[in-house]
Amino acid sequence: MKLVSVNVGLPRLLTWGGATFKTGIFKNAVDGRVTLRTTNLDGDRQADLSVHGGPNKAVYCYPSEHYPAWNAEIPDPARTWGAFGENFTTEDLLETDVSIGDRYRVGSAMVSVTTPRLPCFKLAAKFQRDDMIERFVRSGRCGFYFSVVEEGEVGAGDEFELLGREDLTLTIAEVNRLYTARSLDRESLQRSLYVRLLPESWRDRFRARLADIDAHI
Repeated sequence: MKLVSVNVGLPRLLTWGGATFKTGIFKNAVDGRVTLRTTNLDGDRQADLSVHGGPNKAVYCYPSEHYPAWNAEIPDPARTWGAFGENFTTEDLLETDVSIGDRYRVGSAMVSVTTPRLPCFKLAAKFQRDDMIERFVRSGRCGFYFSVVEEGEVGAGDEFELLGREDLTLTIAEVNRLYTARSLDRESLQRSLYVRLLPESWRDRFRARLADIDAHI
């Protein structure tokens, strides 16, 4: 499990659908060591802190393994690490293997897995494609967020060391599917309510989906 690239960027203006707005989705790889703080990396900022960044979304991770599929689906010879707005481009940290609450040492920092990434319209704006959000959700290639347990320095090439995980948890892929899929099973939704580190807003959504299933039994 390795950190392939560290990517940062400052908010910039972008025009899409007749509107102009600020976005921090444009990230570029940086060399050397970078300080990872409680809310973000040095040199990195988010434009809308109500939905991006902050303690529970300090670092967005995206598996490098997904790039070949995207390059085949939406070719772009200029595509580089950070293209999906990720701070960490990773290797061997896939959504099917990483679970809510997993704790890792990377560089001198300690991080913990929080939630999958839910795309907003700015992803479509960056790719200049009306269908990008649908493609992203349908693919299951969502990536995930880290919170920062201990601040430290990180750099490309650092190894991820798994320090521990929760007894009752779900993988990022399972949580993402519970949030985005149209048809769900009751057992999976019930399990989600016992994931201690799942944010309350996610738990509320899953309770509502469970209640909807029960109402139609």
